[in-house]
Amino acid sequence: MKKLQYILMAILALSLFFTSCSEDEEPFETITENDDPRILDPIFSDGQNGQLPLIAEIDRDANLTMELVVTPSAFSTVTWMIDGYEVHEGTELDINLKAGTYHFKVLVTTDAGKTTHREGTVRVNPLEGDPWSAEQAFERIIVPGGTAVLYGNNLNLVKSLIVGGKTIGDLNYVDDAEGNYLEYTVPVDLGVGQYRVLLVDEAGNEYGANTVTATQSAFVTEGASRANPNSEWRLSGLNMDQIASLTIGGETITSFVDQSATELVLTSPDLEAGTYSLTGKTSSNSDVEFYSGGSVKTEVTVTFSSETVLFEGHHYVSWIFEDGNPNKTFNLIGKDVFATMSAGSILSIHYSIEPADADRQLQTTSGWWTMLPGTEAVMLNEDGVVEVVLTQEALDLIQAQDGFLCVGHGYYVDRVTLK
Repeated sequence: MKKLQYILMAILALSLFFTSCSEDEEPFETITENDDPRILDPIFSDGQNGQLPLIAEIDRDANLTMELVVTPSAFSTVTWMIDGYEVHEGTELDINLKAGTYHFKVLVTTDAGKTTHREGTVRVNPLEGDPWSAEQAFERIIVPGGTAVLYGNNLNLVKSLIVGGKTIGDLNYVDDAEGNYLEYTVPVDLGVGQYRVLLVDEAGNEYGANTVTATQSAFVTEGASRANPNSEWRLSGLNMDQIASLTIGGETITSFVDQSATELVLTSPDLEAGTYSLTGKTSSNSDVEFYSGGSVKTEVTVTFSSETVLFEGHHYVSWIFEDGNPNKTFNLIGKDVFATMSAGSILSIHYSIEPADADRQLQTTSGWWTMLPGTEAVMLNEDGVVEVVLTQEALDLIQAQDGFLCVGHGYYVDRVTLK
């Protein structure tokens, strides 16, 4: 009898199981618009050192494609943005971008107004043979009505530029030791702001060239990092005629030796050797901007020292050039200058690397390419300074063998000082 009871109970449980799993019942979602939005897929990487992560890297003949899985899916809107502009709405993105680097952002918003987002950069590479322009330094800061340059590759194919919707047809193509670049006049009616640049060839094809920033602010590009006490100090840049004052070490300077749109000359204060904060104000009481360390700042550090500046510029050096090419060596400090130096003096060679070059190195030699005593070839991976102690043997060699050279490959001599 007990066996029969167990059998009946098992049959009853089984029938209840099949009833609960009836195919006639629809599954239901418990998530609502009040839940926090989440991006489930793809997983976006985190940035490093304060930099946004690289979201994607593609060639310019491929589309940027991505599909997002979000929750709550039934109560969310997905918005895709490039450079701050909305380009698409929906969970799937398929868009073509010209060559360049873009700020990418995807925003998920619920019906209740709750949001989450992911952002980073998208890099679109040019194809081989494309006209292309890569940023080198501060040349991407431009002034309406002024002259500007773009460095790059295959720029001889470019017949016009488009900046901020304005076509620029009067271009000057230059190919020399400094590189391959275009000179152009910035439209005088271009407003302040950031604009993408398009390179247009003879057939009307358009190629991306990243961005430029138009400014009407006073912008110091060179000369602000170092000064000698109580001596002539030259600062160069853009809209320099707008500078009304500079403040350094707590001392404000309002009187200048000379001032133009591109240069400011003043007598530096008589400060002790050390580092000081430098700021400035324009005639409209806005902050003076400085280009320093690859970014734009309103306050920079200037080093005061008793060093004598022997050279300041941006002279490219590479032994790939033929004899007679001025950029095969750096020979811009005459041996007569070295004749006045004392043994034990320190020569500081400030350099910046050319990123496109490989196997970069710097050597200091006599005019006959004899390496100076006590020196060696220095491999260069980043901008820096090479210091050479000028022994009496080195000074004698410079006089005996027709002067002093910096040789090697893949760098620019930016400043040479003596202390």
